[in-house]
Amino acid sequence: MKIRVGVFFGGESVEHEVSVISANQAMAAIDTERYEVVPVYITKNREWYTGAVLSDVANYKDEKQLLAQATRVNLIQDGGKYYLYAYPFKAFRNKPVAELDIAFPVIHGTNGEDGSLQGYFEMLGLPYVGCNVGAAAVGQDKIYMKNILRDAGIPITDFVWFYTNRWYTQQEAMIEMVESQVGYPVIVKPANLGSSVGISLAKNRDELIDAIEEACQYDDKVLVEAIVANLVEMNCSVLGDFEAAQPSVLEEVMGSDEFLSYKDKYQGGSSSSKGAKTGSKTTGTGSKSQGMASTNRIIPARIRDEETQTIQTLAVETFQVLNSSGVARIDFLMDGETRAIYVNEINTIPGSLAFYLWQHTGMDFTELTNNLLALALKRERRRQNKTFSYETNLLANYTSTAGTKGSKGVKQ
Repeated sequence: MKIRVGVFFGGESVEHEVSVISANQAMAAIDTERYEVVPVYITKNREWYTGAVLSDVANYKDEKQLLAQATRVNLIQDGGKYYLYAYPFKAFRNKPVAELDIAFPVIHGTNGEDGSLQGYFEMLGLPYVGCNVGAAAVGQDKIYMKNILRDAGIPITDFVWFYTNRWYTQQEAMIEMVESQVGYPVIVKPANLGSSVGISLAKNRDELIDAIEEACQYDDKVLVEAIVANLVEMNCSVLGDFEAAQPSVLEEVMGSDEFLSYKDKYQGGSSSSKGAKTGSKTTGTGSKSQGMASTNRIIPARIRDEETQTIQTLAVETFQVLNSSGVARIDFLMDGETRAIYVNEINTIPGSLAFYLWQHTGMDFTELTNNLLALALKRERRRQNKTFSYETNLLANYTSTAGTKGSKGVKQ
């Protein structure tokens, strides 16, 4: 019997469309000889749908028509099994639309990559691919992440951060903090978004104010980082868990501006983009439907062998220090003159699941998804051997007066 894999994607994040692309790529790659794929699309209004029509990205051009052909569902745990029931659920009347054995979240950003969905799966007891709740939350919040990496001795750029309420009430103090501790030019980011959404470059005070105002629209925390001079951007994917992890080849990412924008990542940069360069060859179509695979890139990165090894080592260290699992992409910054290397951030559910990096190691997308599902099942076996509760007589000794004034409550 095939293992039933629920691929969850969409969501209310600003990266909704990117998630649809990544998930459709993943669903097309999953080995249907071993797994039954069940698409679970989450709309921007948090409604859940399933149906074969959701497995073709071309159908998303008209969402109203798409949803009319799909079935709205709820995920329900019953007796240790996991079912998708048609919405609204009617006890004793509905039959399951589908049954799931494992969840495969491919949601980028808010309420998907940040641990929210993973926490829901944990509560249900449904095994799932990728990072656990804590690692997902830390990986999504750039400030938590940078504090942990700094404490672990992993090289990162100088930064400061503050809550948006401090910006609105102590603007001058926040500006002076940036200028004294970091200095211009800087990159300003919302703490909890990906895909370069809400990120701006600031070279002076006026631009800093505009950039922070932009970031405040997306999150309650704002991160301001030092710019790396003579910037070379490189990415390395990592596959595994805390026990064992391996790095991919490196990509050198070719942005059309001073940092890699949303357009660079998902719309091929400029309108003249033709795809990703691999050595002297060009691959891909540059189509918007290719997700991160359409970004202008050079694989392998044009750096020295010892620098490649340093970045791969740092990538694995970053992955394991943050307790990541599954596949992630770690983004690096290098000063092209001094050759100083810095970890920029981790993406715990990277665009296109970084499959294009693994292809250059000899691992195709199907093998990658097989490995991800195997890692998830491995974690579930480990979880089943843990103790989560134990028998006590605590409630047997509970008295009805517990919690009232003068009560001793539970007898010791």
